[in-house]
Amino acid sequence: MMAIAKSPSKLTLPEINPGIATVLDYLIGKFPQIDAQVWRQRSIDGKLHWHDGTIITSETLYQPKQRVYYYREVDCEPVIPFDETILFEGAEILVAYKPAFLPVTPGGNYVNECLQNRLRMKTGVPTLQAVHRIDRATAGLVMFSVNPETCHLYHQLFASRNVSKIYQAIVRIQADSNEPLSGQQWEVVNRLQPADPRFLMQVVEGAANSHSRMRCLDRLQDTALFELEPVTGKTHQLRVHMQTLGWPILHDRYYPTLQPESADNFDQPLQLLAQQLRFIDPLTQQPETFHCGYTLNLATGLSEKV
Repeated sequence: MMAIAKSPSKLTLPEINPGIATVLDYLIGKFPQIDAQVWRQRSIDGKLHWHDGTIITSETLYQPKQRVYYYREVDCEPVIPFDETILFEGAEILVAYKPAFLPVTPGGNYVNECLQNRLRMKTGVPTLQAVHRIDRATAGLVMFSVNPETCHLYHQLFASRNVSKIYQAIVRIQADSNEPLSGQQWEVVNRLQPADPRFLMQVVEGAANSHSRMRCLDRLQDTALFELEPVTGKTHQLRVHMQTLGWPILHDRYYPTLQPESADNFDQPLQLLAQQLRFIDPLTQQPETFHCGYTLNLATGLSEKV
């Protein structure tokens, strides 16, 4: 059954025309993974429009710096059988706990089964906008803007690294290793860039663009519980940095080896939890701290409420 997004996605056409005539030509080139006929059918069905609601047809000319709205659709959208939790809702921001497997925003095979859409439906706030991201496989805290007029202030908090983020992770270690881990700390500073396929990241030579701090909290045979602090926010940063140390995160299907594509195994969530956010609110100038309300249990390998 075809799933169609209840709210539109949007993009802004570049100021410099890349050498095409129509908006449709741009969309076809921008998203090569989507068949050109899909875009043509969307234009026929009225699923492409400008900011003011004017329909974009197959003949509509390219207009630099104008915003295009479109409705994503997939043939069969997976259903994620876990619930999100709203932890705080104010006039400016909303903070929620996201379960593993649920994407933050639409992408890939997900158009409506994402945290942002679920929260828009739950709160009745159609302008609710995520101001940062965590991986679909990762559970934990995500912050949203409630007020479009102040959204940029909270987005800038993350862009300028003015948010302290604490994660927990359970990692695999060698059972016969006698290395004392509990209480030890590490820092990883290196350069990350997309690999092949491009959704993976790899460590390369060059100026560092990623930085993480790690501290081992406890160890149990061939697993250990870590507290992680990402100083920067590169894609998959913590996952790559932990496997760089030789301790990949439990149930990671990307690192150190990409696993064959398959349906989600809901019994084996990635053991990575975005546990805490701390920042100075840009409007009130008051310190704010949010905790997801969960911790990872080293003995069971599951999240539990605290």
